Amino acid sequence: MREQLLQRKFLPAALILCTLLIGILIGTVVSDPVGAAPEGEPVSDAAPLTVPKSEPVENQFSEIARRVRPSVVNIEVESLPESRAERRRQDPGGDIPGEMQDFFRRFFGSPPDQPDPRRRGRGEGSGVVVDAKGYIITNQHVVADADRIHVRFADDDKKYEAKIIGADEETDLAVIYAAGKKDMKAAPIGNSDVVNVGDWAIAIGSPFGYRETVTAGIISAKSREVNMAAFTRPFQKFLQTDAAINPGNSGGPLLNIRGEIIGINTAIISRTGGYDGLGFALASNIAVNVYNQIIRYGRVARGSIGIQFSSAQDPALLRTYGDGEGGIFVSQVVEGGPAERAGMQAEDVITHIDGVAIRDGDHLIEVVAATGVGSTVPVKLIRGGKPMTVNITIADREKLFSGRFDNGGEPPEDDETRVEFGITVQDLTERMRREMNYETDGGVLITAVEPGSFSADIGLAEGDIIVAMNRQAVSAAADIGEIRKSIEAGGDVAFKVMRRVNSTQWQPFYFAGVLGKEN
Repeated sequence: MREQLLQRKFLPAALILCTLLIGILIGTVVSDPVGAAPEGEPVSDAAPLTVPKSEPVENQFSEIARRVRPSVVNIEVESLPESRAERRRQDPGGDIPGEMQDFFRRFFGSPPDQPDPRRRGRGEGSGVVVDAKGYIITNQHVVADADRIHVRFADDDKKYEAKIIGADEETDLAVIYAAGKKDMKAAPIGNSDVVNVGDWAIAIGSPFGYRETVTAGIISAKSREVNMAAFTRPFQKFLQTDAAINPGNSGGPLLNIRGEIIGINTAIISRTGGYDGLGFALASNIAVNVYNQIIRYGRVARGSIGIQFSSAQDPALLRTYGDGEGGIFVSQVVEGGPAERAGMQAEDVITHIDGVAIRDGDHLIEVVAATGVGSTVPVKLIRGGKPMTVNITIADREKLFSGRFDNGGEPPEDDETRVEFGITVQDLTERMRREMNYETDGGVLITAVEPGSFSADIGLAEGDIIVAMNRQAVSAAADIGEIRKSIEAGGDVAFKVMRRVNSTQWQPFYFAGVLGKEN
């Protein structure tokens, strides 16, 4: 009886103790890491993964990127506050036309009256080395307002100072020179004329500052023109591509599947300011022609015959004055120009230039502009229903259409010309000479010197009068351009200037430097 009582007394305690032990055991199991399995016991029959040996997987795109990326540079520009000459060249009260604002918004992301890092302060762009000596092609709009230019290479974080050799606003191209880096690699040039729609296209550059970015797409169209009512560039022919191009890509190369440059990335059309699948690269054949002239002369000389015509040629007009087989109807002949001297008249219809049948006005501009200045070519035309031929000597387009004044040949006193070397000059009128107490013939007045430019570096100053350059007399702004043609990059440039030392006295000063080299 006693044993039964003891059993009844200790049974609940035993049950409680057993329950506690079971709980502790369960808690220990649950507290183990989730998913953990006892050592040596796999939880599934899946095979473990292994990292393969390092064997590069290379395709044609990656091979192109590997070869060409060292030739693509990141360009950093620094612009100082707006100079007095720049303010004078602008119309502070004028409104920018809506179509012009639309152009800048579509091409560069913001209109020029809005803050734009590429135009003021600091900005970035791209470029491509085309000569291992340090010559780089980029866009003119990347470096146009730069007071300091630095480039960085793909394999080198060091910044190398660069200088502008020359620029061409008509094609938005510029050539800059960077010295100091050894073993530069030049990217190979391709032939843009043989590019086909649908061909692969690879763009390399620094979009939004991300250096060495590579994108790929195809050629969407050839010979594209972007015609705006307030902004036309007859010498620009673009390759259109859907390879991603964004702000910062400007000046970088567009490559074919062989890694050859077929274009210089220049512009985008976008509703957002970024990539929308419409990128434009200036055709490499045009870029090569511009580059070759810039490195030789510092500028691009395009030919002109001195005529005016309507861009919209009425077929009925051509049938009435021509033979109905096309051509260009001449609406006006520039007085004193090559066409007038050769005997061409208004209402003539030009059909051929130097044996080339003229399709339209853009084609005429291309043919004439590509003809060497000073060359004499036969021009076939129709006058009064009869064919005839005149021989015309091609003139420099810039000179032919510049400096034409309405006051008997005397240039207005506020007419300034921006010439090479970072200076703006003004031809001296007789009244200016009297007011300045400078009665000597010849010379041009420096009205502005760009900070950080070649001229600023060697010591030229606003108010100086340039009377000679490389021992050749300077009497007009055009003389500086002519003398500049004979100076190659790396050549010596010497100026003789007259500088005012008091209210009535001027004395000669001499300044010199090496063009395109570090000063």
